[in-house]
Amino acid sequence: MWQEQNNALYRKFEFADFSEAFAFMTRVALLAEKANHHPRWTNVWNTVEIWLNTHSAGNTITDKDRKLAAQIDAIK
Repeated sequence: MWQEQNNALYRKFEFADFSEAFAFMTRVALLAEKANHHPRWTNVWNTVEIWLNTHSAGNTITDKDRKLAAQIDAIK
């Protein structure tokens, strides 16, 4: 579930191993590139954390973030 934290949508994803986490990141990267909306994220072994906000809107949450979050949920 996405949470609003510090003017960003945040979600933590956990996978069985690094390969699954990296495959997920690759799918997210393709979505983000297509939307021209790139997340801030981290990856440590099987965990991926993502923060979404719109820099051009003053680092706030916009519909662009909500749309990308929904697309990410659809591939999880």
